[in-house]
Amino acid sequence: MKFLLILTITLLLAQVTPAMKCWNKLGRCRETCEQNEVFYIMCKNEAMCCVSPKHLPAETESSNIAGRWRIFVV
Repeated sequence: MKFLLILTITLLLAQVTPAMKCWNKLGRCRETCEQNEVFYIMCKNEAMCCVSPKHLPAETESSNIAGRWRIFVV
């Protein structure tokens, strides 16, 4: 009986909805970005797409950088 309970709990925990992915599956939709991430675009659910800076396109001279809010010309 304990085995059945443990199995049920494990399966329920595995079904927890993972964070939505964005930016070609390199970012995650969150309300606030973690310290090692930057906001790049908005997600469909109006959350921020938080991406590691190493996955962002190169900045151009016309890029506008204001703190953690970055706008890139692609």
